[in-house]
Order: sequence, then structure tokens, then C-alpha cells
Amino acid sequence: MAQIYFHCSSAEQVLLDPCGSDVEDLTNACERAVGVVQRFISTPGLEDWRDWILHVSDGDGEEIFEMPFSSLLGRPH
Repeated sequence: MAQIYFHCSSAEQVLLDPCGSDVEDLTNACERAVGVVQRFISTPGLEDWRDWILHVSDGDGEEIFEMPFSSLLGRPH
């Protein structure tokens, strides 16, 4: 099991995950990343999440992968 962190950023803001989460493997980390992004984009409000990116990092601060929010939002119509 590994401790990973889900940090989010846009051009104007950075939201740091101070606690992190335990994951069993990369597949579990990807599943959790999708859940994190979905929670943000389903929050009621006027925020345009298309420019946000989720950065998944290990306990040493090394980025494992990133997930643009737009990958779950699609293109505007």
C-alpha cells in the first residue's frame, strides 16, 4: 500500500491535499483520481473546471500522473 496525494491546480489556484490516501496500486490510484475530479465537477457553482488539472503525487512529492478535468468533462457545446 502507498500513500498518494491528489493536488489540483488551475492557472489561478492551487488546492493541496494535506492528508493523502492509501492506495493498493496504480489502478486504484486512477479510480480514486476519477472520483476526486467527479466530486469537484459535480459541486454546484459557476466554476469552469475545464482548465483544472489533478496532480497525483507520492509521499516524496514526485508526480505519478496528472488528470485534466477536461478529460471527464468533454468539450463545450
